[in-house]
Amino acid sequence: MPKSKGSGGKKFKRSKKQSEGTKRELVFKTEDQEYAQVLKMLGNGRLEAFCFDGTKRMSLIRGKMRKKVWINQGDIILVSLRDYQDDKADVIYKYTPDECRQLKSLGEIPESAKLNETDNNQYENEDIIFSMEAGVQEEDRESDDDDLKSEDSGELDVDQI
Repeated sequence: MPKSKGSGGKKFKRSKKQSEGTKRELVFKTEDQEYAQVLKMLGNGRLEAFCFDGTKRMSLIRGKMRKKVWINQGDIILVSLRDYQDDKADVIYKYTPDECRQLKSLGEIPESAKLNETDNNQYENEDIIFSMEAGVQEEDRESDDDDLKSEDSGELDVDQI
């Protein structure tokens, strides 16, 4: 019988990869890189990002990060600028919320930037209030019941239902 290597199965390998509890070193931008915030996920490893130099760029997630580092709308990322295409960039790093706060306190990211907040316009009209008057509903129910009953037979009329 073959000797067991003791490495385990799927669950063992999954727990082996989880090293999010450890702190990692803060990565700063270089001259050909820029900080950006994700505006919109486009699919197929692409996203629309607003760089903090004031331009909106279509960015590609690099192959090493695909399916390993999940990027969502509102995340702060580090993009590598292209020499030959100014409106396109490549995502090379995703910052955690703690790292974003550190960058903001160090002055790398502008103070006006909203960290890890999505702006989906889902709750744009939160001040709308719906109210229904109980007395009107009860009167409507009584009139509907009267319409359904037929006076001469005392039974419900199927055509009116």
